[in-house]
Amino acid sequence: MESQFGLINLWTQGDWVTRGVAILLLGMSLASWIVMLIKALDIVRYKKLAAGAEPFWHSADFADGLAKLGPPADNPFYQLATEGSEAAAHVTHQAGTARTQLHDTLDVSDWVTRCLRNSIDDSTARLQAGLAVLASVGSTAPFVGLFGTVWGIYHALMGISVAGQATIDKVAGPIGEALIMTALGLAVAIPAVLGYNTLVRGNKFILTKLNRFAHDLHAYFVTGARVSGGNDRNADGNVVPMRKA
Repeated sequence: MESQFGLINLWTQGDWVTRGVAILLLGMSLASWIVMLIKALDIVRYKKLAAGAEPFWHSADFADGLAKLGPPADNPFYQLATEGSEAAAHVTHQAGTARTQLHDTLDVSDWVTRCLRNSIDDSTARLQAGLAVLASVGSTAPFVGLFGTVWGIYHALMGISVAGQATIDKVAGPIGEALIMTALGLAVAIPAVLGYNTLVRGNKFILTKLNRFAHDLHAYFVTGARVSGGNDRNADGNVVPMRKA
């Protein structure tokens, strides 16, 4: 004998509000899982691209370093390097000429810093795209499920009052089905919150790598050498040289 209780019975016996809440929770769950999958794949790819930042500094020249950063398409490290190179070339080209634009009054350090910062801001916006969906789902899904529960309990009590019977079998079934909505809301919200926190942590790792790379690029384009550090030296204790393109 087929059970009279459960999700199928909740759907068939529920009204348009109950079904609408269930469809909304399903849509929120699908949206959050799609965002988490896409952003997780992006973070994995960006981490692989970040591994090319160190070999970049062990290249013979700038063009060879760009090749080691990986493909230029949707590569924040490649875009950061090219933005810095174009900024430095612009200032060099403008040297000794009439200053016809406001940004021509900036020196090479300020102009390169501005361009590198703009590139990082663009990369940050791309990394954070979609996280608002997870935050919204994580914060609202429990309340959507609770609304479905309250609505279901209300109709269950109304049905019991009409029937004139308040035995345990008449009360437990409908109210138990209504409480399923709260469980569904939590089942949608919990993965969204966990996914949001995981993606934020992954984005911070990528942005840290980008900021370090930008700091070294700024020093390279302004002074002609990368900022020295404990892990940036060769066997002789000197920074590995790299010629500008």
